[in-house]
Amino acid sequence: MPTVVQLPTDKALTVRTAADVFLDSLGNPNTVRNYWIGIGKTAERLGEGRPLASVADDEIGEALELLWGTSAANTWNSRRAAVLSWLGWWRERGYDGPAVPAWAKRLAVPDSETPAHSRMAIDRLIARREVHLREKTLWRMLYETAGRSEEILGVNIEDLDFAGRRCPVKAKGAKSKSRRRGQVREDFVLETVYWDAGTARLLPRLLKGRTRGPGTGWDLHEYRHSSLSHLGEQGASLLMLMAKSRHKKPENVRRYFKPSPEAIAELTALLAPGGSRR
Repeated sequence: MPTVVQLPTDKALTVRTAADVFLDSLGNPNTVRNYWIGIGKTAERLGEGRPLASVADDEIGEALELLWGTSAANTWNSRRAAVLSWLGWWRERGYDGPAVPAWAKRLAVPDSETPAHSRMAIDRLIARREVHLREKTLWRMLYETAGRSEEILGVNIEDLDFAGRRCPVKAKGAKSKSRRRGQVREDFVLETVYWDAGTARLLPRLLKGRTRGPGTGWDLHEYRHSSLSHLGEQGASLLMLMAKSRHKKPENVRRYFKPSPEAIAELTALLAPGGSRR
């Protein structure tokens, strides 16, 4: 619910005051953080001490162009929407001020660059004799379920419903259920994927004689987390971790690095008096 804020009595409010009062009115911390990037940087670009009424529409568009004109469409749209809400909020309350100009339009989000192959091409690829049964089954299952590769690779045999041609998967971004005290395994909210005749013919051949596995209950992405944590524990620098993980931003690497209690204990031992180190 929006926070009640005291509006300035003087209608000649500055760009900085206009930004602060609007952000204070939002209430939700997540919304404030998201909007602050667009509004805060735009306010700095315009000149924070200026009266808001002195800013022209084109200056708003030029600020957006300079700040995010070369960014991805989603970034541009997000920043533009924040500024649009900010300026509209003040005009609705009777204050003079600029608007986002018509030429600073919302951008259409481009379609995925991943190609879509014809059904004939997919059938021919999977039918090739040199393709191993394992790959045939995976490719056909990915096609018929429209699932993500990590979802399908994370399925255990005991979770497959052969008769119903379906199985539960841990979807991308799945949230863990609340755990009761004493519960050992962390359960996740699952979603169901469905396949058809092609997968139904291949799966029994691939799994012949097997009734369980192969999973450990781990998320496949945990191998990546573990790798970066172990490299960090061995003293790899942040720059080397970024090079290894191919991340562009340091903050994205930091959230992967989760040193173990043993590594922290070993580090702490360095603080012991010289003669009593383990």
